[in-house]
Amino acid sequence: MTTDIREQTPRDRAVEQLKKRRDFRGHILAYVLVNAFFVAVWVMTGPHGFFWPVFLIGLWGIGVVMNAWDVYWRRDITEEDIQHEIERDSRQD
Repeated sequence: MTTDIREQTPRDRAVEQLKKRRDFRGHILAYVLVNAFFVAVWVMTGPHGFFWPVFLIGLWGIGVVMNAWDVYWRRDITEEDIQHEIERDSRQD
């Protein structure tokens, strides 16, 4: 994967974004299936006790939300961002 965004063509960026979306769908599928399995285990072992799958659902859910943010809402780094960081760094020296 190319890290310097100036060297990426629009096609490369589109392919990278499509891969992120595909991987995210896989992440969601694994999240649903694994957590459904743990809820089923909880039901079969006596659903009147403490709902312990909530910990797995919640903690893994945080990871899913962070993954979604990276795929759908994180903006690209622009040349303006890079220049701003260079200026900020040079003022600290």
